[in-house]
Amino acid sequence: MTKHEALQPNLEQIHFWELYEEDLMVEYTQSVEEGLDVAHLEELMKAVSKLPRSPHKQELGTTIFHMISEAKQREGYPYNEPSDLESIRALRKAHEFSAVIPTTEQLKEKIRGAWLGRTVGCLLGKPVEGFMTEDLLPVLKNSGNYPLHRYINAADMPQHLYEKYPYPLSSKPFGDLVDGMPVDDDTNYTVLSQLLIEKYGREFTPYDLSRLWLDTQRKDAYCTAERVAYKNFVNGFVPTQSAIYKNPYREWIGAQIRGDYFGYINPGNAELAAEMAFRDASISHIKNGIYGEMWAAAMIACAATTENIKDIILGGLAQIPQSSRLYEAISGVLTDWENGMTQEACFAKIHQTYDEHSTHDWCHTISNAVIVAAVLLYGEGDFSRSICMAVETGFDTDCNGATVGSILGMRNGASSIDEQWLKPLNDTIHTSIFGVGTVKISDLVEKTMKQL
Repeated sequence: MTKHEALQPNLEQIHFWELYEEDLMVEYTQSVEEGLDVAHLEELMKAVSKLPRSPHKQELGTTIFHMISEAKQREGYPYNEPSDLESIRALRKAHEFSAVIPTTEQLKEKIRGAWLGRTVGCLLGKPVEGFMTEDLLPVLKNSGNYPLHRYINAADMPQHLYEKYPYPLSSKPFGDLVDGMPVDDDTNYTVLSQLLIEKYGREFTPYDLSRLWLDTQRKDAYCTAERVAYKNFVNGFVPTQSAIYKNPYREWIGAQIRGDYFGYINPGNAELAAEMAFRDASISHIKNGIYGEMWAAAMIACAATTENIKDIILGGLAQIPQSSRLYEAISGVLTDWENGMTQEACFAKIHQTYDEHSTHDWCHTISNAVIVAAVLLYGEGDFSRSICMAVETGFDTDCNGATVGSILGMRNGASSIDEQWLKPLNDTIHTSIFGVGTVKISDLVEKTMKQL
């Protein structure tokens, strides 16, 4: 054996998101939820999951991936969930509502509100991202901020809290310590979408976007499904193969947080907003992962022309298959709300249905989408109340805060956002995008208006 033949990567230096075989049980759960007949693989996947990292484990993981790729759908599976745009559109259920077209000045106020709302909601949830609610709520109570009604500030945090909870609290971006919005994937993606339109135009392709990802950010800027897709781009997989190859996170929330800008530049045109979101999502996600982004983008487009929360939610749902799990879950929230279910009962039901202690449930599109829908309904359009509700509920706090803030910022306009939320932002978003760095929110608004 030559020295070159003996060369092997140090697998301990590779993040587990990039090692398919390290998250096989997420793959198993995902496959079961998709309706694949994989029950006979469960014990094998459990056994391989327990092996130490090694080339042999990688080989076994690759074999399992190919076995799952060949799996048939279970008989009687009740959902029809395509991942191509033509089939998605064929399964939609239309929703008509009375739309009011804003003037140019009104629209600018709304778009500014959307940018600010997204950033505020993200910053509010960022310090407690990853907290389980059994820790989140006591932290809020002990810092005098329960019910949540302002940013989580370092000045409110007694020293004993830093030692009591298993989170790196001392390094969190508290509202009284930041100078502008810190670097975050939720805001990076919105800025990156603007750069996408600037570089490739409104007719951009999924392949264009994949090149932009490679050109503008380090691998570490991407998480879960996005990290897998990025690695796949490097290895020569192009969209939509990049969304499928060894990607157990293919229905997680990553795409849902990327669709906002397509709503911003298509006010009142939910179908086009959803189509752009589809092109974006398809490079890293399939099925409900794609639908989540289409739904979010379409809701924002609708929010530019109506204040009716139900119409905004249904206008978003009108762009995704009514035969999908996402459509069913959000419709269930709407039905419960219409039938008089209390806010407390609604969120208790969400926590009973989805286990926040499971990384799959915590980070899945559907669990977080139902939180967004419930918050919009029970928040009744009140910006501050709604973003606080989104964060208090747990799960992906900064993502849900950002999505809710973006929708209501568009619906209500910038003037609806209290100064207490805006002051720490200082009109500033810090990004990790090469050649962009730190940007002014006001400049982002001006560029958005030019891309309508």
